[in-house]
Amino acid sequence: MTTPPATPDQPLAPAEPAKKKRSIGKTILSIVVAIAAILFWKLGLPYLTGEAPVSAKVGECVTVTGPENDPEVDTKPCGEKVPDLYKVVKVVDDTFDVDKCGDVSEVALAQQLESYKFVLCLNPVKN
Repeated sequence: MTTPPATPDQPLAPAEPAKKKRSIGKTILSIVVAIAAILFWKLGLPYLTGEAPVSAKVGECVTVTGPENDPEVDTKPCGEKVPDLYKVVKVVDDTFDVDKCGDVSEVALAQQLESYKFVLCLNPVKN
């Protein structure tokens, strides 16, 4: 709808309020916060909730519990007398191939978190 030109007896129509511009600093801050939240969700949250795979080193001991398709692995002192205690004899990075353990272990366990994958080669600890 167009308004007719103003005459001396008619006041001008009020102007629309100017739109508020968002500052560049606030925009950049919003982007940084969003990226930080995404990184925390992808990388940090599994470690806080205990869902991250255990990446034990050779010589350390772990317990393996739970079902075969979703085992829970926790590091433990090797001298602790607990059931299902295994000693890590080899770690093979960047694979799910449990055959890479060869004859060095009795048990092989493939683990993954995001793109990080590895196989723990384990021998039972005899207490």
